[in-house]
Amino acid sequence: MKKLKSKAFFIYSFIFYIILSCVLILVSWQIFEPNAYNFMVKNFTAYEHAPEDVVVVVIDDKSVAKYRWPWKRELYGKIFDYLNNYSNPKLIGFDAIVANLDHENPDSDNVFFNTVRHINNLVVGFSMIDDKFPDEKTGQIYSKNFYDKFKVNIQDKRKIVYPSKYQSFSMYPSEYFDAVQYAGSVNSTRSAANGTLITADQIISLDGKYYPSLAMRMYMLLNDTDKLTIYDDSIVIDKTGLRIPSFTTYNGIQNYLKFYKIRPNTSYSHKKYSAIDLIESLENIKSGKPPVINPEEFNNKIVFVGANAKAAAIKVIDALPSPMLPEHPGVDIQALNLNNMLNNHIMKLSPLGLDVLIIALLSIFTFVIISRLSFFKSIFILAATAVGYFVIAAFCYKNNFGINVITPPAIQLITMIFAYSYRFIIEGKNKEKIKQAMGKYLSQDIMKSVVKNIDDIKLGGKRANVTVLFADIRGFTSMSEKMTAEEVSMILNEYFTEIEPIISKYNGVINKFIGDAVMAIFGEPIQDLNHPVNAVKCAYEMLKKVEELQDKWIFEGKPKIEIGIGINTGDAFVGNIGSEKRLEYTVIGDTVNLASRIESYNKVYRTNFLISSSTYSYVSNIADVIKISEVTIRGKAKKMDIYEVLRLS
Repeated sequence: MKKLKSKAFFIYSFIFYIILSCVLILVSWQIFEPNAYNFMVKNFTAYEHAPEDVVVVVIDDKSVAKYRWPWKRELYGKIFDYLNNYSNPKLIGFDAIVANLDHENPDSDNVFFNTVRHINNLVVGFSMIDDKFPDEKTGQIYSKNFYDKFKVNIQDKRKIVYPSKYQSFSMYPSEYFDAVQYAGSVNSTRSAANGTLITADQIISLDGKYYPSLAMRMYMLLNDTDKLTIYDDSIVIDKTGLRIPSFTTYNGIQNYLKFYKIRPNTSYSHKKYSAIDLIESLENIKSGKPPVINPEEFNNKIVFVGANAKAAAIKVIDALPSPMLPEHPGVDIQALNLNNMLNNHIMKLSPLGLDVLIIALLSIFTFVIISRLSFFKSIFILAATAVGYFVIAAFCYKNNFGINVITPPAIQLITMIFAYSYRFIIEGKNKEKIKQAMGKYLSQDIMKSVVKNIDDIKLGGKRANVTVLFADIRGFTSMSEKMTAEEVSMILNEYFTEIEPIISKYNGVINKFIGDAVMAIFGEPIQDLNHPVNAVKCAYEMLKKVEELQDKWIFEGKPKIEIGIGINTGDAFVGNIGSEKRLEYTVIGDTVNLASRIESYNKVYRTNFLISSSTYSYVSNIADVIKISEVTIRGKAKKMDIYEVLRLS
């Protein structure tokens, strides 16, 4: 039964631990890990600046200070004119959405559209929208025309496909639609956990048709391909073999971004140019003056053009919170997405199976260490393990592989608390079992005294005034020769079982069983000023109990046994004797020897209950006695009086 209870306790404890761990894991994944991921990315993944093959041109504070926002589109046209006619960039990405005409400045629009029309290496942005087209019929026609013009060959080999949340997308003015040749999505989805941007919406869909991101479309143009394949866990560019680990959501097919180090005194990880410097460079060149920026700086570069101005008067903010910045410019994020693909800087996250395996192994390791080693050794090793895990995590992030940072050590901590709690409970139960078991060999009172002074156990003791009781079975030797060992054991066990509670009742302590004899001490270790009286009352009740047992044993056909009791009161040594490795709590001295010899005189005088004169001096007012004068006690030079106790008043 005890084994079943112990096993059930373990099972219930283990189930509770599993439930608690699962709750902690879910909470950690939703609350702590996203912030830990941002910290690790910023401090360990983004340790280098972005490769300078990709640069950004930004309509910044300096630009809107020169030309007040909103800009006429001819200013954009000047940027593209400069890049297309005076420089030689590999590709230009326009991180902006042109969704309407500027009716107040139609000539400005025409200049812009005419400039864009003559650029064959420009990819412009568009955006998917959650709401339906204002005019469904017009929208369906536009959607078909848009797909026919800008589509790429995307094969979907996924087994699990999420429906898209998008119902329409931004519509270009017809002049802009006709002018541009390539388009890519600029949609970005922030993390639901903490609102930061850590992923790229690489492929999005509408009505079962797939569209690549701005950066993905630019990568495909740079590699002269329009074909890619989607799998459940990756996007593969067929021509280059680039495999991007990905996952599917309602926002599209996403992948984790590798961030780069932010350049000093900027908000950009890529080399950044002010848009106004390009415009002024164009005007200077046309007027025969030196340009502000040498057009050759953009030769064979990939250029992203976007806006992000934070001037106090007019704010043109295209920025989202990222692990790197509270407001990370969108044009820089588009650029780093492309740089990730160009340089195979692929950020991977540990799969769920690996996360669970790490947590399980760390938990098992923690249990083993705690069960095998001492508290301080196990704490040291587990603390070192936690530090080592963080070092491993930092190494993984530096190599673009993200693993859980908070959850495994948190589960390790929970495991430690649980393991030590369980160990404490089990050890407590085991100690209680040991105390109960040892209490069968030692007095419970001695056991309590030992436990109370567990840190101060040593050889030695003190002199104290005590009363010693000896009780011996008469004729036990001859009786045992006529009985089997089992029968003798049964009678003794029953006898000792009945008298032990009586001794305890009167504050006595059984010091030892000596064969068929019992030695009990009164006055120590239980402090009792009335110990002589209690010892005599105890002996008297023991004799009454034996009379009851005699009737029972005769009825059961067992031999009749009688006992003799001897009591003496006096000073004795009480404490621990033996060696440093083996102690015994006992009482020794002449008081003990005299009590034993007085008990032996029961055989001589055919009595059952004898006490010394020192004990009688304490109980004379309650005991009817017969005085036995001038008895010769072995070991004593002088004769002494002893008393037979007949009854107690």
